[in-house]
Amino acid sequence: MVRAPAGADPPPFLQTRMDMAASSSSSSLSQSHSQSQTQAHKVEEEEHAADPPSPSRNASSKYDFVKVKVWLGENADHYYVLSRFLLCRMLTVTKIPNHVAIKIALELKKLLVDNSLLDVSQSDLEANLFKLMEKRGYGEDYINRYKMMTRFHHQRVPLVVLVCGTACTGKSTIATQLAGRLNLPNVLQTDMVYELLRTSTDAPLTSVPVWARDFDSPEELITEFCRECRVVRKGLAGDLKKAMKDGKPIIIEGIHLDPSIYFMDEEKRDDNSKMEKKVAECEKSPASVESKTERQQENELHEKRMDDSQECMSEEGGISEGLSCAKSHVISSSDSAYSKEKNPRAEDEGHKDLDLQKNNTTKKDKPAAEPIVVPIVLRMSDFDHKALLEEWTATRASRDNCLPQDHRKLINNLKLIQDYLCSFESQGLTVVDISANSFPQTLDWLHSYLLQCIERGLLAACSESPKQGGS
Repeated sequence: MVRAPAGADPPPFLQTRMDMAASSSSSSLSQSHSQSQTQAHKVEEEEHAADPPSPSRNASSKYDFVKVKVWLGENADHYYVLSRFLLCRMLTVTKIPNHVAIKIALELKKLLVDNSLLDVSQSDLEANLFKLMEKRGYGEDYINRYKMMTRFHHQRVPLVVLVCGTACTGKSTIATQLAGRLNLPNVLQTDMVYELLRTSTDAPLTSVPVWARDFDSPEELITEFCRECRVVRKGLAGDLKKAMKDGKPIIIEGIHLDPSIYFMDEEKRDDNSKMEKKVAECEKSPASVESKTERQQENELHEKRMDDSQECMSEEGGISEGLSCAKSHVISSSDSAYSKEKNPRAEDEGHKDLDLQKNNTTKKDKPAAEPIVVPIVLRMSDFDHKALLEEWTATRASRDNCLPQDHRKLINNLKLIQDYLCSFESQGLTVVDISANSFPQTLDWLHSYLLQCIERGLLAACSESPKQGGS
């Protein structure tokens, strides 16, 4: 018998036999492994048959193919189709963890479908939802937050969250995380507004950022920073006006946010509201009503005389123009008289149009809810901030040629801007310390803080609404 030397390849027939043996053994092993896997899956299915599926982002269920109509109003005039996704977002606003919110939403849909409650009122839906929340251990506090946020969206109270701070303080991260937690879809960045204004308009803005320029004194730096913030504020005017008008929440984050500008806006709104209250109180008194009617009559007579003189006479006092004006006045009056004789319904239709115009003006003049403005300044410890700024400026300097090489000057300018922003803490501005070690706790605190601000704003809006109704 000839043996093959060590390290040599086996003959072809031995190789084929070895391959067949290996394949048979691997197939038997795979069959036994698959059988054990199926048995394990059966055991898991039997144990967790009553539990909902594991929470994943794209988790679907057979209950999603069944529509549940939720009817609104006392007469049930309108309805919407229940969405597990939207319900889950509302539950996460109340600080319920995301995976628990997914389970509660699925349990509610399963409860309604299994009991054939495909048409349910909003009150019945919330009653069943609150029972499931209490069953999971999320009781009165979470239920009150859910009711508060439902009222907030229903009343369309404007909410403006300002996330201020210098570079490398976590503004964008905080803004996006809060938007996801509070279900706020609109996030604006002042850096984008700055670039749009600089490139597409004649705004006095430069390509070099304010903190990368040379200044003779810190006061000159802060003055230039405030000027650029005012320019960016004008660029944000359209979005802010739309948010105030439509009652939509918005988060604005970036370095070009000067809290003094928005404090001035609040003071102006407070002064306007005080003046409106004073005028309303004066209008309630009978003496003021009589004087108001007299003033209105005098103003109407004066305006009528001025209109007649402006229509019939020009500034040069031409007689021909006055005659032509008088002729046209006579012709128009005769035409109007003829039209009234020909069509007697025209006068009634005119009165109807006037009534419609009055109703529209009263609807437009209805005061909107007072906005909830929450300015926040993010601050980081000097050591951590300096380390992040050095790394950030090094990457920016290699990419942008406009930045100078003196990193110490950049860090010093950013430190001056941060000190200026934090100086408003004495005026009631919220300054939040950011640290990498306690970032989740800081995010949870900001979530609770914004919920408290929304609650205070709703209470203020509710206290003002009966006063406006009474006036």
